[in-house]
Amino acid sequence: MKYFFLPLFRILVRTKRLTVTAAVLLLSIGFIRYDTVNKLPKGDPDNGGLVLPGGFEAVVVADSVGSARHLAVNQNGDIYVKLRSVGPKGGSVALRDTDHDGKADIVQNFGNYTDPGSYGTAMRIHNDYIYYSTAGVVFRNKLTPGKLIPESEAEVILTDDYKNKVHGSEHIAKPLAFDNDGHMYVPFGAPGDVCQAQNRVPGMAGQDPCPQLEEHGGVWQFDANKPGQLQSDGKKYATGIRSIVAMDWNKSDNTLYALQHGRDNLVRTWPDLYNNWQSAVLPSEEFLRVKEGSNAGWPYYYYDHMQGKKLLNPEYGGDGKKAGKGAEFEQPIIGFPGHWAPNDLHFYQGDQFPARYKNGAFIAFHGSTIRAPYPQAGYFVCFVPFKNGAPSGPWEVFADGFARVDTIINTADAKARPMGIAMGPDGSLYITESVKGKIWRIMYKGDRNKFGKAQLAAMEKRKERTNIKTPDIVKDNLEKKILAAGEQAYKLYCGACHQGDGKGDGSRFPPLAGSERVTGDKRKLIEVILKGLSGPLTVKGVEYNGVMPAHDFLKNEEIAQILTYIRMSFGNTASGVSVGEVIRVKKAQ
Repeated sequence: MKYFFLPLFRILVRTKRLTVTAAVLLLSIGFIRYDTVNKLPKGDPDNGGLVLPGGFEAVVVADSVGSARHLAVNQNGDIYVKLRSVGPKGGSVALRDTDHDGKADIVQNFGNYTDPGSYGTAMRIHNDYIYYSTAGVVFRNKLTPGKLIPESEAEVILTDDYKNKVHGSEHIAKPLAFDNDGHMYVPFGAPGDVCQAQNRVPGMAGQDPCPQLEEHGGVWQFDANKPGQLQSDGKKYATGIRSIVAMDWNKSDNTLYALQHGRDNLVRTWPDLYNNWQSAVLPSEEFLRVKEGSNAGWPYYYYDHMQGKKLLNPEYGGDGKKAGKGAEFEQPIIGFPGHWAPNDLHFYQGDQFPARYKNGAFIAFHGSTIRAPYPQAGYFVCFVPFKNGAPSGPWEVFADGFARVDTIINTADAKARPMGIAMGPDGSLYITESVKGKIWRIMYKGDRNKFGKAQLAAMEKRKERTNIKTPDIVKDNLEKKILAAGEQAYKLYCGACHQGDGKGDGSRFPPLAGSERVTGDKRKLIEVILKGLSGPLTVKGVEYNGVMPAHDFLKNEEIAQILTYIRMSFGNTASGVSVGEVIRVKKAQ
């Protein structure tokens, strides 16, 4: 690599066309390439906590920029990160490493735009513009050469008219992808789970035909350079895709690819058809080749990677076995286990990594929230080798260790959740995480020609970790641990009034055993913990008039543990309460 310019040098000498200026320029080009490959910054001693294949190193560029979503890296190495929401300092962060030690020494916030649906996601650089999005608006700024912060005014390229708000506000992320012909691709996620007239009602049939598919549940194509567009200005490019956060244009085969987030919690809505284990590992997260006119089958079908086919959703007559017309819809190129939450996709075009990574796909799995009573899963970055526009081998674990814990019982246990992926000008890979906003730069320092099975062997073993493997239906059930933690918290915060046996004190404090208020609506039960309760209350025909103070000081996982415990103890046989359900109730207040 160091001497790659010598053949050209000899050719020019022989043709007597070499001038002093040309020679200096040629030598400079050669040494720039040499520096790019061999003068990468040092990795951190512990690779910033990451576990990587042999020969790779990682350095933490920044430790806490805020809840980070997608990112982009400019040709001079400047990094741009979209934050989840627009704060007092702006909705995006720009970073620059001036002394080339791998650590950002200039960190500046920018982007004081307003948008009621913040939930920012996209950050992409395209044709010297930086594009970024909130839930409802796609902006862009012209980048100024040499300047870290864009000096131009933010230009509105696309505005979502918030039809999502008519049905609900789920799946409103706006990731972006660009083709080679001036088009921008934007998904409009489904406003609900499976197109029910009333969202997420157990046992309710889905609407057929699904009216949400007119304006949601698919990908739309827009002019990348035309300001002021609405959804109606775009063209529906593909449909039947519930929710996309990870999306990229693969330049090697000139095709759009995306990963679909599968539907939620089968056991909660259809407990007679699915058990907790099936609900934890299904439906698959679908890696889709998205061509114009594609229909992936949502809301009528989901993919089961264990059976290798699309099955009817129970809202449309399915039972976990019926395939119906599932084979007629777009099939995934890979079905990943359920609820891993694929949140970014990047097709690697660099030359720094070993040749096997060229044109392959890196996927950031943000991690599950609704796998209880089984361990939460995902929380790693995988790699899929590609050749001729198709996977050329099984998926691999590329970067793990983000969560910093062996078994993730609650999502909040994870210290970091990988979110965004981008490539730098020298072929380094940058990854963001959403808890604190840490940014890693991953570099290859080994011999590219000797990289192979030996370097990948340790990563293959990572597939046996609880955040990646398919859980054992008995051994990996964490219900006992959750109940034990819930019992301890119950005795500390609740037992004095409701008593250790859950039967209450017979006068002021009602029983929890056999109480419909305990085994019924989870949302109302969570609200009691958060808001407290006072005034007359009738339970099992007896009136009580005590006061329960708000316990909103409890952590989300403590609330989930306590409520799971009381719903599964004292003779009660209701399902547990997840941390995600607690968080959703808090957000709705």
